[in-house]
Amino acid sequence: MDAFAPLATFALYGLMLGILATAVVTVTVRNLFHAAIFLAFTLLGVAILYFFLHADFIAAIQILLYVGAIMTLVIFAIMLTSRMSDPSVPQSNRQRIPALVVTGIVGVFLILAILKTPWIVSGTLQTTNAVALGKALMGQFVLPFEVISLVLLVALIGAIVTARSDQ
Repeated sequence: MDAFAPLATFALYGLMLGILATAVVTVTVRNLFHAAIFLAFTLLGVAILYFFLHADFIAAIQILLYVGAIMTLVIFAIMLTSRMSDPSVPQSNRQRIPALVVTGIVGVFLILAILKTPWIVSGTLQTTNAVALGKALMGQFVLPFEVISLVLLVALIGAIVTARSDQ
């Protein structure tokens, strides 16, 4: 038995608790800019969780794409939107109770699905082949890959159109 196993287990559970805490703060904070920053911390925590699971390539992609590119786009869109700091814009809505009920129902179904799934654990550790993954992204999955880039481009153009001032 490894001497550091209890420490690694403690760190893993601490990381998961931190991810959960930043995710809760992301959806409960009233300032949209602060919510984006907490979302970046949540996504960074998920990337560190991938490192714990020995999925180094997916962790690097998580950091580069989501924490780097997507969060930069989100923060850019927030800062370009001048109406966000306007006091007349409502900071809360009246859908808290229905949202809580739906979230609870979905949570119960997810927990039941997790508990009823037969998880098969193999003793071998699989490695990620980045070359095969790159060939698959540029071969078999090139259409979904390009559609996602087109959707991100449309989101950026939408943010710029939303933020521009009508003269």
